[in-house]
Amino acid sequence: MALLRRKRRRPGEGGMSPFTAGLITLLLIAVGSYFGFTKANPFASPYELEAVFENASSIKPESPVRIAGVNVGKVKEIETIDSKTGAAKLTMELEEDGLPIHTDAELKIRPRILLEGNFFVDVSPGTPNAPIRESDDDPIPMDQTAQPVQLGEILNVLKADVRGDLRTLLAEYSLKGLGGGGAEAFNDAIPFFEDAYRSTSLVNDALLGTQPTQDVQRLLEGQQRTAAALTVDEGSLKDLVTNLNTTAAALAGEDDALQASLPALRDTLVAGEPALASLNDALPPLRAFAVDALPGVRSSDETIDAALPFIRQTRLLMRPQELQGTAAELRRQIPSLVRLNGRLIGFLASQRELASCTNEVLVPFAESEIPSGEEGNSGQLVREQINRSFVGLSGDSRTNDANTPFFRVQGVAPDRIALGEVQPVPPSDPSLPPPHRPDVPCETQEPPNLNAPSAASSEFSDPGASPADKRLLQTRMRRFLESDRFEKVLRAGRARRAAAGEDGR
Repeated sequence: MALLRRKRRRPGEGGMSPFTAGLITLLLIAVGSYFGFTKANPFASPYELEAVFENASSIKPESPVRIAGVNVGKVKEIETIDSKTGAAKLTMELEEDGLPIHTDAELKIRPRILLEGNFFVDVSPGTPNAPIRESDDDPIPMDQTAQPVQLGEILNVLKADVRGDLRTLLAEYSLKGLGGGGAEAFNDAIPFFEDAYRSTSLVNDALLGTQPTQDVQRLLEGQQRTAAALTVDEGSLKDLVTNLNTTAAALAGEDDALQASLPALRDTLVAGEPALASLNDALPPLRAFAVDALPGVRSSDETIDAALPFIRQTRLLMRPQELQGTAAELRRQIPSLVRLNGRLIGFLASQRELASCTNEVLVPFAESEIPSGEEGNSGQLVREQINRSFVGLSGDSRTNDANTPFFRVQGVAPDRIALGEVQPVPPSDPSLPPPHRPDVPCETQEPPNLNAPSAASSEFSDPGASPADKRLLQTRMRRFLESDRFEKVLRAGRARRAAAGEDGR
């Protein structure tokens, strides 16, 4: 308790004077009032955000920085980059309430009053999926910033011809577009706007792609390449614009026809609503297919790289000395081929008749069976017997008697002659040939009929011979059949038949 006791000051000892104490008190009150009114924190390290604007002439230091209409900081410094265009880099201090700021953040300079003035920086912090920016990161690029369109710029654009076109547009829209029931039709269409805007928002969201920070950039790069390609030939581009203007003028000159087509367009829309509904129902599977197809699309770069050498070779193949030369040579030869085709028509017709005759007559005849009275030799195919006849003819031609070589020419074996039968029977008039009909196509004629009857050998005598001559012929035939010569011929025929097999060949 002795420590807590206040030591008594002796008279004459030195201490703080009342003036010094009052001065320190006033200084503390001034510092506290300053920090109380300015809300400045000397011990805090504020977050600094840097951004590059194309034109920052309207913004001033100490201008507020807002997020969703709430002040979260102020402009600390403005560094001019290009004095001609007004481009500058802004350094801003943000409070903790405005954090975090992502890499895809967007900044816009906006006026706080209608007639311009008192500009501020409107910050869109970015999407949560994007990385968070640090204070020492590079400044936000110019493609993520925007400046306000001032009234003077609008007046510079609205020249006399532009104002005339705008006046014409407003007159056409007010008098013809909204007049005559157009305003009522617009009011009737308002209830459908909600669904249309919803569908439009879905389309816009889909257009962002699966990677908004990359897909949109790729789209813009593709559009840039397209625009660069269009500017290569400025003359053609001017002609295109001129032709479009001519087309628009032609359409404008047909107001009555265009007005008459609007009811038909309405009917088309009414009829097309079911088709659009079906299309809408098909979008989910299409969306799923698009998702599944993305890996293939991503791998198409390798496919294109692999196909480029083939495309180059194909392009070389199309040179004048390659396929173009072949095409030129074919162009010279094709007329001759056409003339040849014309001359081949008659030949091809004959070929067709020959082929049809072969299919309809000759082939069935070659596949037909030969009836025969000879035992074991009936039912043989014509094509087989023809081949065998050449072999038999070759062998029999080497057999001779005392007079000349002989060979069998009748379709009956020698032992059948002993029975007095000959097959086939010759016609009654041997001097009369079979009918010849060149006026009848071969393909429509019947195949030859091989079913010829057998008959006695006496039928081969002269029909005009006397009975005594016929008896003499029979006597000579009997003597021949009883002679040794017939026995030799008969034994030779049997031996050949035995060697040929049981079928009697």
